[in-house]
This record gives sequence, C-alpha cells and structure tokens, in this order.
Amino acid sequence: MRTPPPPGPEAQDITVDLLVVGSGTGMAAALAAHERGLTSLVIEKTALVGGSTARSGGAFWVPGNPALAGADDSLQRAATYLDAVVGDDAPARRRAAFLANGADAVKLLERTTPMRFFWAKGYADYHPEEPGGAALGRTCECEPFDLKQLGDELARFRPGVLEAPVPVPVTGADYKWFNLMRRLPLKALPVIIKRVFQGLLGLLRGQRLAAGGQALAAGLFTGLVRARIPVWTGARLVELRREGERVTGAVVEQHGRRVTVTARRGVVLAAGGFDHDMSMRHAYQSPALVDHASLGSEGNTGDAIKLGEEAGGALTLMTESWWFPAVAPFGSQTPQVLLAERSLPGSLMVDEQGKRFINEATDYMTFGQSLLARERAGRPVKQMWLVFDQRYRNGYMLAGLIMPGMPLPRAWFDGGIAFAGKTAGELARAAGLPERDLEATLARFNQQAAAGRDEDFHRGESAYDRYYGDPSIGPNPNLRALEGRLYAVKVVLSDLGTCGGLTADEHGCVLRADGRPIEGLYALGNTAGNVFGRTYPGAGGTIGQGLVYGYIVARHAAERAAP
Repeated sequence: MRTPPPPGPEAQDITVDLLVVGSGTGMAAALAAHERGLTSLVIEKTALVGGSTARSGGAFWVPGNPALAGADDSLQRAATYLDAVVGDDAPARRRAAFLANGADAVKLLERTTPMRFFWAKGYADYHPEEPGGAALGRTCECEPFDLKQLGDELARFRPGVLEAPVPVPVTGADYKWFNLMRRLPLKALPVIIKRVFQGLLGLLRGQRLAAGGQALAAGLFTGLVRARIPVWTGARLVELRREGERVTGAVVEQHGRRVTVTARRGVVLAAGGFDHDMSMRHAYQSPALVDHASLGSEGNTGDAIKLGEEAGGALTLMTESWWFPAVAPFGSQTPQVLLAERSLPGSLMVDEQGKRFINEATDYMTFGQSLLARERAGRPVKQMWLVFDQRYRNGYMLAGLIMPGMPLPRAWFDGGIAFAGKTAGELARAAGLPERDLEATLARFNQQAAAGRDEDFHRGESAYDRYYGDPSIGPNPNLRALEGRLYAVKVVLSDLGTCGGLTADEHGCVLRADGRPIEGLYALGNTAGNVFGRTYPGAGGTIGQGLVYGYIVARHAAERAAP
C-alpha cells in the first residue's frame, strides 16, 4: 500500500501576481511567469502533484519546436494541416497563436527545467493524408528523467497508471517495439535491452528513471521546486473573487480551512476537465458513458469550469473528450486503454450484432466520435468486442500489461469481460453474440485480409494505421485472417479527459458569451475549449496546447498593468 503523501505547505492568506489552479500543464504557466519576474502560486485539489499529465503518455504535439530539428516541416505547413482538420470548429486565431509561440514555449521549458526533448520520428499525425499532414509526425517526448531530482517532494508526486517493480523508462516511441518484441526480435530487442539496462544502471547510480507523462510532469514539478514556486496540495478552489467584472483572486479551502489568495495579474484555471462529474458527462455527452471510466485524474470534476461559468465565462465544445477505447472495467479494476491492439493483424472489433462497425485502427478520438455520432443518429453500438486469435495472443502485448503468450487473466473470464471458443460459433455462444452473424463477419474479414485490402472500412490505408501495425505481415501490416482458437474481450468507451470547457481567446483570456474577455481570468488545457476544435491533430495534442498556452498566458499577464 502506498504511504500517504505529506501535506505540503499550509495555505494562508497571501498576495501573488499569478495564481495557477491545477498542477498539470498549468505548471508551465507558473514557470513562464516566474521567468518574467512575477510571483506565482500553484494550488492542487488532490494530495498529489502532476494531474492527468503524470498519468499520460507524456507526448506533446508542438510544430516548429527545437526538438523537431531535422524534420522536413514548416509552420506554414502545420497551419495548412490545422486549417484542414479543424476548420471552423475553433477560432483560427487560437491555433495561430499556438503555432507562433510553440517554439518559444519549449525553449522556456528547456531553460527552466532539467528536461530534454526528442522527436518521436515516424509517429504519424492522426490525419496524415490531409493537406499539410506529416507521415513522420510532429510528436515529441521528454528524455528519460530521474524522479529523484524532486528530492523530498517526490513523496507528493502523482505515480503513473502502471508501476513496474524495476523502473524501465519506456517512452511512447519505444512502446511500438516492446509490443513487437516477439514478432520482430531483431528490431525490438535492442530497444528493450537499452531501456532495461538504462533502468538498472540508474538504480545502481541511485536514480529512479521514468519516461512518458511521469518524466514530463516530474520535470515541470522539478522546475517549480528549483524556482521555489510553492504548490499547495489538498487545496480546493471554492470561489473566484471579483471587483466589478474583474477577477482579483480566489478563496481556497485546505483541510476544511478557507483562505484568500489575491492575484494581482490574474487567475489561471488549469484544473482539467469534468472527467469524473458523471452528471455533466451524461448531460453534455452521452447517458451511455460508463461511470468513472475516464483515465483523467480523480480530481477532475469540472470545478474550475463551473466557477468560470459563474464568473460570466461562456462554454464551448462540451460534447468533446479525448476519447479512447479501453478494456471494460469491472470490480475495482480501472480501464486499460487499447492503442496498438486495435491496429495489429489477427484482430477485429464487432458490436452486439457480431458485425464490424469501424476501422479499428483509426485514431482513438475519431473512434469515440464515430460511436457517439451513431448514437445521435439512432444507431448506437450497445456492446463492443475485440476479437482475436491465438496467434495474435502469442505475438503481441495486450492492454499494456499482458505480455505476448501469457493467458488472459482468469479474472477477466470470471468478470464476464472475456470469452474463448475453438470456432466462431462457439465464441459467439459464449459471449452471447448472434452465431451466424459473427461467422459471416469473420468469413468476410478473412477474405479481405487475405487480399490485403479492407474494402468495408479501409483499415491500413492511412500512415497512422500502419504505424502500429506489424511490418512482418504483408501486404497490409494491419490485416491477417483469424484462425484457430478465438477470444473476445469486452471494450468500453473511455477517455484521457474531456476537452470542452471555457471559451478562451488567443491570449488564453476567458471570454463572455458576447466575446468580451473577463479581465484577470485565464483558462488553458482541458479547462478551456480545445484549441483544435473537435480534432486530435497528433499524439500529444492535449499536452502540447497546455504547455504552449501556459507560456502565452504568463506573457499576457506580465504585460498587463498591475492594478
């Protein structure tokens, strides 16, 4: 059992230049403000620092940043891409500001933290065939980071979703090869050996290396510690203080005691979305969503969005989330996301009728949006099943924790989320699916897979699809006929957090319904409406916009005249 974290600094009545609510990408705003000579304070509702960023893959999508050196790209090409995929779903000036400030935001992080970044070359944009799309991608990550740089503050840092007994700093770019360790050992083993050796050597040196969201969030937190920017934990925002139409600070509650924070330059709402407020989710998104299946931090209950709305802020894009299909949770289990699993050959997905309904390998946000579009059209997918064969099970990881060749957990069968059968008919009977329909679906899928062309849903035609495919399978790395023993695992629609919230402008200022900014109030990350509208442009789009708008907000606040 994890030791309860220490309480951290005690809240008190205080005056600062910038109050940041939330300790995910909002930490970038505090660092940028500090570099400009402003005093900052970060408050965090939960007992742990890092927010959903610490639980994430940690990638960031920021075109034109220094880590992309060597990429054949330009800001103009990235602008063309965003114009194509976002269109009128979000203001063009918001994404223009994002592009114009991306490089400076990443340089700021390199100056103010110990982090170093690299390009995840080959991780395609999610819509690479659109004008300006990049098949080699624009996604970057943090190099493996020593969590012990946090010193005593490590006890207040949020752990990752999965923690291995021996820390192996697996980056998102590495994951593809870990997943193919059995299928392509000559390519995968050097990557695996490098990371295992790196983790073990780190232990011998007294380090605790981490990658992904753990590395990024810990790097941001380390920057705050070194800059002596205080972070109050267990500190809940309960009220925004106003003088007329201007926000002047906030009332914060910590352990039942309330204090007032006066913010001379502004309050930054960066507290995530409404991931775990199921009444909001059912009202704005879908009554069919599974309770608390979101992978967002447990503190993300929409508090900042509600208070921003009370202060006069308008809402936008509330139907949207960073959707992600996941293995159905049961009991105390949390959802386990399905990323590469949906792209790999020897698998397909079916609905409660035993029929395919989507290109399984499509990006995860589009996957969720497609499901909800069907629901709104009166054609809901009531159940989802990932169907695969024994060869698939022998060859690939599953749900990020079941190694190739390992049997499915007994608890999955006992919990009614996994079934097996020697034939399609036997599997259908076990899972309660229409026998003839599933047999017909598999027969058609196998016929198309043998030809290497999915005429029904075009799986494998996108560079993004192929990124997580198996290149040892041809002619289509995403398709192979299923044979022998079959399995079905139940899938639900999960997410990485909601991405609708307060309407903000190109400076990060919260806007009223009439378009006027609320003086002294900013919003970024998942507390604000998605910069990219209803689109996920590439891996790290959510973190990328949070980091860049942290920089933008701090600059705007620094340039405002203090009251």
